[in-house]
Amino acid sequence: MERSPFGPTVDAASLREHLADADLRVVDLRWYLSGKNAADEYAKGHIPGAVHIDLDQEITVKKGPGRHPIPGGGQLERAMRRIGVNPETRVVIYDDAGGSIAARLWFLLRLFGHPFVAVLDGGLQAWVAAGGALSTDVPVLEEGSFTAGPPDSDVVVDKEIVKALSEAKSAVLIDARAAERYRGETETVDARPGHIPGAVNAPWAGNLANGQFLPAESLRARYEALGVDGKREVVVYCGSGVTACHDLLAIELAGLPWPKLYEGSWSDWARDPSLPAAMGEG
Repeated sequence: MERSPFGPTVDAASLREHLADADLRVVDLRWYLSGKNAADEYAKGHIPGAVHIDLDQEITVKKGPGRHPIPGGGQLERAMRRIGVNPETRVVIYDDAGGSIAARLWFLLRLFGHPFVAVLDGGLQAWVAAGGALSTDVPVLEEGSFTAGPPDSDVVVDKEIVKALSEAKSAVLIDARAAERYRGETETVDARPGHIPGAVNAPWAGNLANGQFLPAESLRARYEALGVDGKREVVVYCGSGVTACHDLLAIELAGLPWPKLYEGSWSDWARDPSLPAAMGEG
């Protein structure tokens, strides 16, 4: 995966400066596992001009490995065209969860060849803290002409590849879930607790300080300490392949080579009783 000429993050001050640019589209990708409704939160107030994308309905395919299988290019095209994205449009994505949801669309756009995409560092909270206004107006947009390219098959792996890597102990497997889920102390979402044998834990929230990404040198130190050195293959996973993208983004910010995403993640692995689950610190 080549480095992008735009992003991978932007700060609130820069977004405020360029918010009215004709070639900029802001996407509200708030999503909640339970409790709040993302569409309702968008309706209560969002960054002016931002459009809401539904993670589950618009950019997740219905059937596939895990809880959030990667959509095909046609599905991503329809979602992006609906919100007025063209081939040269700069897309800025935000959420209210430290970028842990926004990073998923960042990854998908990069996967299908759109280089002009960034995550708003600090999300909606950073926007408000910087004096940014909120709006309840829903923009009316002309349909875009976004075209999805062929997906970069080098950056997505499946269960069989991860199984082989785990058994061979030949790669760095990174689990982006919270430490208590990694250790198997709690599991309220997926089929069983634990983690993939041999995986190390790098909770996505550890990429942040005060809701914003750590400096590049701090991120680099974090991932190098876990074995990400550019020499071994690196695969990142989480519960369903969404928040793992936050670690992918952090690794790019660190200036390290792109890792791979285990698409189905723990929700896929845990469903297969023939696959082992490790407990504890690993």
